[in-house]
Amino acid sequence: MEPEFCYGNGSCVRTVYPVAVRAILYLGLGSAVVLTVLGNLFVIVAIAHFKQLHTPTNYLTLSLAVSDLLLGVLIMLPGMIRAVETCWFFGEMFCKVFMSSDILLCTASILNLSFISIDRYYAVCHPMLYPLKITVHTAVVMILVTWCVSAVVGFGMVFLELNILGMEELYYNNLACEGGCILFLTVVTSTVSSIISFYLPGVIMLGIYLKIYMVAQRQVRTTGLQKTSSSKVDKHQRKATKTLAIIMGVFLSFWTPFFICNIIDPYIGYSIPPTLFDILSWLGYLNSTINPLVYAFFYSWFRKAFQIIVSGRIFWSDMSDTKLFAE
Repeated sequence: MEPEFCYGNGSCVRTVYPVAVRAILYLGLGSAVVLTVLGNLFVIVAIAHFKQLHTPTNYLTLSLAVSDLLLGVLIMLPGMIRAVETCWFFGEMFCKVFMSSDILLCTASILNLSFISIDRYYAVCHPMLYPLKITVHTAVVMILVTWCVSAVVGFGMVFLELNILGMEELYYNNLACEGGCILFLTVVTSTVSSIISFYLPGVIMLGIYLKIYMVAQRQVRTTGLQKTSSSKVDKHQRKATKTLAIIMGVFLSFWTPFFICNIIDPYIGYSIPPTLFDILSWLGYLNSTINPLVYAFFYSWFRKAFQIIVSGRIFWSDMSDTKLFAE
């Protein structure tokens, strides 16, 4: 049987799935794209609109939701077409933007989570210092650092071709072809980028949340069941910390398989099948779909804000002053 090509002879070889398989893939992946975009859009609108949610913690959560929304639009949507059609139809320049944005948004997500863990550390472990250390200005600086570092890592690696440094001849002679858009990484860039973008922040976050857990358990034993206003505040902070710890745990669970393969693949002669990489990438992308569902499950304020947005009451005057939870 003659092989099919994306753009004729000399271009990338194309795998053509049966119509039924393509329909199922488009339906499944398309649903994930829609849920990701709408879910994170609701989070962004809620935090931006309701004044009660204008806190440093929620600004960091807003930044995380922005990275998840952009991943849905810039990565999941064209990635779905590439996965089903097994060809890249959007040109070489957008391929570079696609690969750069993929790295940028994954890095931004974990850096956002890292700064959120620092926010939670002060909220639980040093509550008296929290209002002084974690201000709106501090949150803005954290967000700027997150996006600037992520942009340098993502766009710098691809547009400066650091990802193929030292292996340019192998890449252009044997791997690059018209209709393809696959991020190739050398041993050095695979190791360094994985450590910077995932492993190092991940280990730091786990360490911080372990410390938070130990302090929170000690506080529970110390305060007992006291019904004071301060204990209510502590309870509110612990619930927020628990929710954000779950967000972090989901992120690490969904992305760890990909980054394990990503870091070992160059060492085993790039023998991991591209299809497996696609599957693991999509497992990681689905983390951005899950996050708003976690907010909906654990945060009553998100459910109330969602009802107001969907019903159209968000356009009523003074609705931004609505109390979504008891302070």
